[in-house]
Amino acid sequence: MQSKFTGPVYVVRDNIDTDQIIPAQFLNLVPTIQEEYDKLGSYALWGLPDALYPKRFVEEGATDSRYPIVIAGRNFGCGSSREHAPIAMGSADCQCVVAESYARIFFRNCVATGELYPIECPDRLCETFQTGDVATVDIDANTITHEGTGKVYPLNPLGEVRPVVDAGGIFDFARQSGMIAR
Repeated sequence: MQSKFTGPVYVVRDNIDTDQIIPAQFLNLVPTIQEEYDKLGSYALWGLPDALYPKRFVEEGATDSRYPIVIAGRNFGCGSSREHAPIAMGSADCQCVVAESYARIFFRNCVATGELYPIECPDRLCETFQTGDVATVDIDANTITHEGTGKVYPLNPLGEVRPVVDAGGIFDFARQSGMIAR
């Protein structure tokens, strides 16, 4: 499993809810059908207000984002319990979200689906980074580096959830570790 991610970041603020991550009108897409899974990525973070986020996470007509890292403030993923939210972001090629804190259900859905790493940072990075800045997230070292300034910030370790996300989600982890039959 990859443990380092480098690329431009997409920055959001506090209380980004699951309706903003994947609006309800797209919940009829079935992630287990490949073409619908791919389509989910094109709607990731589609519900963000244009006035606050004029740059789109996924450009119009694309299915993948150019931002492998999302930096967020507090309470990322609040609102409804939708596993489509981390799935849409993962489908758009997002590798990880670095936030001050998460809504518990979103964090658990990230782990259960294995779509992306939900990493917490004690620093308020959404005021330090701007969309388009390049960062490197090193999960092994528990750091994020702002490549423009060279400043390194500590990240909270993923702990026991890391092997589950590494495996591709809870069911793949259970199969790989012999908890359930392949």
